[in-house]
Amino acid sequence: MSDIVIEKKEHVAVVKIEHMQAMNALSTDMYSQLEDAFNEVAAMDDVYCVVLTGSSRVNKKGKEVQSFVAGADISEMSKLSVAEGKQFGNNSNRVCWMIENFKHPVIAAINGFCLGGGVELAMSCDIRIASENATFGQPEVGLGITPGCGGTQRLARFVGMGKAKELLYTARANYTAQDALDMGLVNYVYPIESLMDEAMKLAEEIAAQAPIAVSLVKEAVNVGYQADLNTALKFEGNCFAQCFATEDQKYAMEYFLDKNRDKPAKVFKNK
Repeated sequence: MSDIVIEKKEHVAVVKIEHMQAMNALSTDMYSQLEDAFNEVAAMDDVYCVVLTGSSRVNKKGKEVQSFVAGADISEMSKLSVAEGKQFGNNSNRVCWMIENFKHPVIAAINGFCLGGGVELAMSCDIRIASENATFGQPEVGLGITPGCGGTQRLARFVGMGKAKELLYTARANYTAQDALDMGLVNYVYPIESLMDEAMKLAEEIAAQAPIAVSLVKEAVNVGYQADLNTALKFEGNCFAQCFATEDQKYAMEYFLDKNRDKPAKVFKNK
């Protein structure tokens, strides 16, 4: 897995894309490596949150720049037939769907270029934070194609129909991190020097909560967002009930009721 690096710090895994010569562009091979990486993280029983980011510095025409994912691999896509294009789209959608429905929250730490497939990948994550130098856009129509991995669907859900159509129709690739924050595409913007520290701080805060409950919350939000309110509330009720079968629920409520100020810090068992 030469282009994807996995690092683990206690209950947080960092998945870093390091396809540096191509500005972390997503090819068929890169999507396959991402899928393998998340399968590897899924097998880690003590990981409760994931940070997805790009290598801090990549090569662009001999210069070092920062990139999350600068898009899909155009050199590969330029040669595809209709059938091959459909397969490429299916592969990319499968990986983004996997991340969107990963059992634990995934935070996208967006450092630098985030274009096309990079935006689509980031939108499959639960939370997005960006560096001040991040650049966003959906430039596909300028290349004669449509977005193929959720760009026409998730984007409108995040930023509204009108703003999404502006991004999609104009092919602009110069939306700033502040633009992304203003339109609701990212949650926070930080200096590049502190981006990963802030991402880890947020991930550790999430990982410190009851893991089963957090996973059920993620599932309830994702399922409910696609359903009518009545169906969504019933699903939420089922998730709520499941929590009462866990050791963590019993422990946390007993901890809350214990008024001893000298009690040790709360630690969940994921059971």
